[in-house]
Amino acid sequence: MSFFLEKETEVDFDFDYETLAKEVVEFSLEHELFPYEAEVNLTLTDNAGIQAINKEYRQIDRPTDVLSFPMLSYETPGDFSFLSDENEDDFNPDTGEVMLGDIIISVDKVKEQALEYGHSEKREFAFLITHSMLHLFGYDHMEADEAAVMEEHQRKILDALGITR
Repeated sequence: MSFFLEKETEVDFDFDYETLAKEVVEFSLEHELFPYEAEVNLTLTDNAGIQAINKEYRQIDRPTDVLSFPMLSYETPGDFSFLSDENEDDFNPDTGEVMLGDIIISVDKVKEQALEYGHSEKREFAFLITHSMLHLFGYDHMEADEAAVMEEHQRKILDALGITR
């Protein structure tokens, strides 16, 4: 797995966020039985940075906690059977890894939401990465039934990692 982390803002968490991020990404890949080596990019920014991205790509002029930019198109969430070595567009030609997508997290929102929800910044950070990884696997939460499925996967991943509220 290739995991790239870019910091566009000061990050002053009281835990090893780089190691945690990589662990959550790796475990999510294993838990969801992703069949190939993958490439995932994580960018840490602030509220202003994520607001600018929201405005440009989603026409939403406000900061959100996390953005996910999947590189794959799924017919069914979590069904990776469409991936094939013959479909070179999904694979990085230099590494042979599937280009899964990009995750962008507002460090400001991690801190705000941890306080608001009464749990640790570590838990909020891990939750947002897990949530975004599931988006990169094709899951969504726009409809109640979809949300229930995605929330169950999130809970199982975080519980297995021992990251609870």
